[in-house]
Amino acid sequence: MRNLKISKEVSLMMMMMMMMLAVSSLGYCVSTTMAFQLGGVTTNKICTTPHRYTTVFLKSSTTTTDYGTGMDQDAMMESDILIAVGTQDEVMTGVRNINKKEAHVFSKESPRGILHRAFSFFLFDDQNRLLVTKRAASKITFPGVWTNTCCSHPLRYMEPSEVDDPSTDDNSYPKYQYDGAKHAARRKLLHELGIEPNYVPHDAIQYITKFHYWAADTQTYGVENPPWGEHEVDYILFAKQQPQDAVIPVLPCDDEVDEYKYVTPAELKHMISTIPAKEWSPWFLGIVERGFWQWWEDLENGTLTGLHTNNDVIFFDPPKEYYASFNHNPLHHRQTGVLSPASAVSVNEEATV
Repeated sequence: MRNLKISKEVSLMMMMMMMMLAVSSLGYCVSTTMAFQLGGVTTNKICTTPHRYTTVFLKSSTTTTDYGTGMDQDAMMESDILIAVGTQDEVMTGVRNINKKEAHVFSKESPRGILHRAFSFFLFDDQNRLLVTKRAASKITFPGVWTNTCCSHPLRYMEPSEVDDPSTDDNSYPKYQYDGAKHAARRKLLHELGIEPNYVPHDAIQYITKFHYWAADTQTYGVENPPWGEHEVDYILFAKQQPQDAVIPVLPCDDEVDEYKYVTPAELKHMISTIPAKEWSPWFLGIVERGFWQWWEDLENGTLTGLHTNNDVIFFDPPKEYYASFNHNPLHHRQTGVLSPASAVSVNEEATV
């Protein structure tokens, strides 16, 4: 009888997953945060599906990793080693390793956390619709808000390397296309959304520009001493799905994405006008206000590459509602939160960047 019960539950789970895949083909989906009961065990909020990330798609290796499999948000906060940078996106050398947790801690002593490198990825389908996502309620920073397709960080010690070093002209746009950030984006598309790398070829990803921004997560934790925030040099990356006529299977990780939707420019403008600003990520709205609509138009016209692409690092402060109580200090400036060699505890031992 117990075997029969489990078989029925397995069948039910398979039917529900098939229904979700069918819904996803319509362009909208609610993630599997409903949680499945299997043999009396609830599985929820941990990415248990081993998305095999095969780097053969990335040009070089054929090794695989199961990044994020079986890990919750707390575990990745501890294990992800970020890339500390300066205000011009220079890789900080001679500084200690920083993990994701340390970089995102906000406090009176660390009012903007630690400046680090990130990316915001925008994926468009064959109809030039943008895939937008709603961050999972279990996310530690800015949970439950709408944003672009995928937002995350290049990491140290990954293979292939995700550490770009734009310190020379040969390593900067336009001569160099920031391959490390693109590797990171494809890794996270698979982890967060289950999108296989072959649907987003490396060479199909277009680097656009960089933004330097910060924001305390006052919307989640209040203005009095919120413990978390963002402080990033954010690479903006666009890509159209490949092949153009394919229907990309989207299988979101419960611990990363609650909802997703493909939208036209008109539909996104309607969403932004009707959904309160606090229910959007501050970096997404900042990007939207600083060139996004023109880039989308360029993409539709087939003129994106090089037209409005640049190597600038554009700085902006957040709206005042993202200022914590300790952020109203007139002595704070663009360098606030930049890690320096003087604060080193242990020297980064990574051989190359």
